[in-house]
Amino acid sequence: MVKIGISGACGKMGKRIAALAGGSKDLQVVVGFESSSHPQIGQVCEGLKVTDNVEEIAECDCLIDFSAPEATMKYLDAAVKAKKPVVIGTTGLGELEQKKIKEASKTIPIVFSPNMSVGVNLLFKLLKIAASVLENYAVYAEEAHHIHKKDSPSGTAKKIVQIINSQGFNIKNEDVKAVREDEIVGDHKVVFESPVDKIELSHSAKTRDIFAKGALLAAGWIVKKEAGLYSMDDVLFGSKESHG
Repeated sequence: MVKIGISGACGKMGKRIAALAGGSKDLQVVVGFESSSHPQIGQVCEGLKVTDNVEEIAECDCLIDFSAPEATMKYLDAAVKAKKPVVIGTTGLGELEQKKIKEASKTIPIVFSPNMSVGVNLLFKLLKIAASVLENYAVYAEEAHHIHKKDSPSGTAKKIVQIINSQGFNIKNEDVKAVREDEIVGDHKVVFESPVDKIELSHSAKTRDIFAKGALLAAGWIVKKEAGLYSMDDVLFGSKESHG
């Protein structure tokens, strides 16, 4: 049984992770974390005790973090101190914060991905293949999310740009068409176009459960790994080496 801690436990993602873990025979959520100013500190949220005491990470086998950049850094420090693996799904992390994650991965195993969805990570794989073959095509990318999402373009869209550019293209993050509308969970589409044809690869999330399921899959996987920086590509496609 893998014991899970969740930071951002009372948020939409945290609640779904806890609910889905409750149906697993191999995973158990034992503690939820929120900031000290959160109104549910010391109470029970979705059947889970909520605390602001980061030292309770020691009770977990793995921490799943879907919080905010500043909070992620705090939880990361505590995880390094307790030598506990972390799955990070927080978006909007800057270069310095990502550098800190990489440094921490020298001590603990970390899965860090801008999108925990199995389907989106399959899309990443397909995009790399497509971009390696369609070198003379024009390429366009777009994404759409709910109006509450702060980062634009999304972390997933930035990852898409990175993958495409790794195959010789030169598109910029600001070239991505980003839409913030209603309660869209997450849509991403890439179009490769030539004078004679057009190829579209896309993914549309129906509910947040796809991210929660991916995070739980990553948590069960990372507890068996040595220190290093891993991605969902490693979790899904069996890479044995870290990126640390």
